[in-house]
Amino acid sequence: MAPVSAMRLLLPVLLLCISLSASADDFGDQREALKAFAEDVAGKHDLSATDVNNILGHAEFRQDIIDAISRPAEAMPWHRYRPIFIREDRIRGGLAFWEEHADAIADAAETFGVSESIIVAIIGVETSYGEHTGRYRVLDALSTLAFGYPPRASFFRSELEHFLLLAREEGFDPLSIRGSYAGAMGIPQFISSSYRAYAVDGDGDGRRDLMSNTADAVASVANYFSEHRWREGDPVVAEARLDDGADVTDLANQGRQPYTTVGELRAAGVVFDDSLDDSLDATLMELDGEDGTEYWVGLHNFYVITRYNHSPLYALAVWQLSEMMRERRETDA
Repeated sequence: MAPVSAMRLLLPVLLLCISLSASADDFGDQREALKAFAEDVAGKHDLSATDVNNILGHAEFRQDIIDAISRPAEAMPWHRYRPIFIREDRIRGGLAFWEEHADAIADAAETFGVSESIIVAIIGVETSYGEHTGRYRVLDALSTLAFGYPPRASFFRSELEHFLLLAREEGFDPLSIRGSYAGAMGIPQFISSSYRAYAVDGDGDGRRDLMSNTADAVASVANYFSEHRWREGDPVVAEARLDDGADVTDLANQGRQPYTTVGELRAAGVVFDDSLDDSLDATLMELDGEDGTEYWVGLHNFYVITRYNHSPLYALAVWQLSEMMRERRETDA
């Protein structure tokens, strides 16, 4: 970790580049809460409370961020969510990205024991292979959600704290970094705590740059999956159907983490890949497909994908995109 003087040296430079006037759209009575937060963070991490207050003083409350987090894409039915990501241009873009960065992707996959196609698909779903990394200032996003969105205020206050520490550690300008409405950053869209915990230096240049360094981004995605116990070569998910008369009301959509087994699902009348061992932990998803209800059996690796984004729709889109790209690449080879 860089010494506290790093932030003190950085701050005067930042203040020369921005207006010192208060935001017209401020946090109202939450400014006192922001100030108390700044003093608490400074005390815990040997930072200057004045410096932290000055940085947070330039955070702008964004109602459009509240609006965005209140209507996430993952709330859509599957038949509307899937076409956002499973498209020909996304497949072609992934194959081009894979070809351009083949060595870095192969190195990351080998080092961390994660499928190349999964690494590419994650980056494809998150940012269209680095093309769209977000338009909101991360400081604004995290401050707005930490002090203007009660349902998840505690989580986003923690992320705001991590963001301030990340800026010190990585030496970047906390007033200029942009990302998603939820404060995710860079090519792989890591939130601040994940950046600090799982980002790695993929090309050996001594930095962990997820904003513009593709080698760092792909290695960090692979490391994230490795740390969350991806099992390379294991099955991920299987499409299923129900036997006539089967009732899975009490089995379907009961959570992301495996809560039943393959054998129990079969006993309940769920029909799917008969090569899967009965002892494997599993979940059962009932989704609104374009042609009616779809059933999918998620296994351990599927749960690992949901550690990146908690939505099973997200995980299924990542898996399907990864498989389409892998098959196309193998066919074209």
